[in-house]
Amino acid sequence: LTMANQQYFNRYEAFTVNGSMSIIPGLTIPESTTDKRVVYKKGLTRMDKLSQDYYGNPYHGFLIMLANQQFGGLEFAIPDGEIIRIPFPFDRALEVYDKQVEKYKTLYGN
Repeated sequence: LTMANQQYFNRYEAFTVNGSMSIIPGLTIPESTTDKRVVYKKGLTRMDKLSQDYYGNPYHGFLIMLANQQFGGLEFAIPDGEIIRIPFPFDRALEVYDKQVEKYKTLYGN
């Protein structure tokens, strides 16, 4: 995938079995030397906007939150002035996420 042709990625699809949702695990995107960093500005910074700026679409803010587990997955819990890590480039971040999902499913099943 390239930034120019990004489509919505349904991260819930891997955890839907026979039309029912299973538990979605707290996965983590490990740090990479290619990651970007931004200062979080409470009331101004939003994950959908960061996703748009860095990935070319507003749909992948969840990848940014998975890279910043210290905030418990809650965007509104991020303190003003914190440094937010953005997994970058997008293709690598999505590949890492897919591998984390497969690893989870191998260990714990659907």
